Amino acid sequence: MPTAETIERFIARVEQNAHVEAVQEFYTEDSTMQENQGVSRRGRDAHVENEQKVMARARSLTSECVRPVFVSGDRVVIRWIFKFQWQDGTSTHMEELAYQRWEGERIAEEIFFYDPAQRVPKLRE
Repeated sequence: MPTAETIERFIARVEQNAHVEAVQEFYTEDSTMQENQGVSRRGRDAHVENEQKVMARARSLTSECVRPVFVSGDRVVIRWIFKFQWQDGTSTHMEELAYQRWEGERIAEEIFFYDPAQRVPKLRE
C-alpha cells in the first residue's frame, strides 16, 4: 500500500510533465498498463519507450491531477487532464481516469479509462 507522500510525489512528477521519469521511479519492473481494455503493455521498459514516443511527438504538454484522489488499500484512482500541443500544429485535450494497483511504494498495474474520441487531434484554434 502506498503512503500518501508517495502518491503526492508521483502526482507531482506527472504534473511536472516528467512522464518518463515518473514511470522509471514509480512502476515495478514487470508492471502492466492497459488502455480502455485493450492489450496490456508489460514491463517498465515498454512503458518508458511508449512515453518517450508520445513525448517526442509533443511540442508541449500540460498535465493536471483533478482532486480528490481516491485511495483504498493498494488501489488508487486519479483523474487526469492532459493538454497536448503536437509538433504538427494540432492539439489534443484528454480527460481520463487511471485505476492503479500498487505493490508497496510502486505501481504494479494501471488501467486507463477515457473516451477514445478524445485521441483525435484537432486543429488549434
